[in-house]
Formats: sequence, C-alpha cells, structure tokens
Amino acid sequence: MNLPKRYIISVVTVIAVTLFFGCESNFKDVQKINFSEFVPASDADTVNIKYTDSGKITGVLISSKMLDYSNLDFPFTEFPKGIDVTLYDKKQKRTFIRSNYAVSYKNTSIIDLQGKVKITSEAGQVLETEQMFFDQKNEWFYTERKFKLTDAKGISYGQGIDFSKDFKVINSQRISGEFETEEEL
Repeated sequence: MNLPKRYIISVVTVIAVTLFFGCESNFKDVQKINFSEFVPASDADTVNIKYTDSGKITGVLISSKMLDYSNLDFPFTEFPKGIDVTLYDKKQKRTFIRSNYAVSYKNTSIIDLQGKVKITSEAGQVLETEQMFFDQKNEWFYTERKFKLTDAKGISYGQGIDFSKDFKVINSQRISGEFETEEEL
C-alpha cells in the first residue's frame, strides 16, 4: 500500500502539533513543582537587638528593616536598609559600625557589610570602605576593597585590610598616605 507523500506529511504534522500543545500545560505544571518561593520566614521593622554574654552587653544592633531567611538550607538574615551596631569588648570599650546594607550568615558567623561602611573605635580611629566582612567568631574585620583609615597618626588609603575589632592589630595592603612614625635616628 503506497500512501501519497502529502497524506503522510499531513498526518505527521497533526501528530506533532497535538504533542506540542498537549505537552505545554504539563510543562507549566512541572515548572510550578520545581519553583520554590524565596520569601523570608519573618520580617521586622525597627529592630533593636542586644547581645549579651554572662550578663554583660557585647553588642547592640539597630536597623529599620530585618528579613530572616532561617527557613533556607543556608540560613541568613538580611538588613536591606542598613545597620548601626555597637560592639563592646571585655573592658566595655566600644566599636561602632554603620553600613547601608548587611547580610549575616548564620552557618559561618560572617557578616557582609556593604555601601558606605564606616567603622569607628572609641579611640577615634575611623575606617571607611564600600564593603567589609566581619568574622564574629574571631572578632576580625577584612576586605579586599579600597579603604580610607584615619587615626591620630594620619590618613592612609589602600586596597585590602584586615584588623581586630578594637583596631589593636591592623594588617593593610597597598597603602599610601601621610603618617607620623616613631623611628629612632
């Protein structure tokens, strides 16, 4: 039985069109199954959180907006409108931190500070940059971004710095500026 070529092409076209339109609705259902909403478990406006250790305040965090994503596999807390933090050492000396945006990662205890980051010690040292990371476990700040450091010895600029939260240990890279030195001649 020899069917005309046109008849075979028509049958194949009808089957292909039927399969194409028949699978479209199933494809949309599959997309919905694989889609997971990226919504916070909770959110808060105007937060003022106090962190304590053995009855002493170790930190105060203030933010106008907090989004908690603790419902994800890699939980984090986002502060889309920025943060204002005060850290206290064992002698209650303070370090002040301000940024336009921040994300705190729960599993790593790293805080990512972004946008006009300004860190000020009670002694008057000021560090300014566009992004800074804070390792909460080791109480250590670090960045590879450009920075400006102002203290009693002068102003320095550079790219890449890490330091302790009390500014007692500072390691900087590629620096320039005007400094006073204590060299003996």
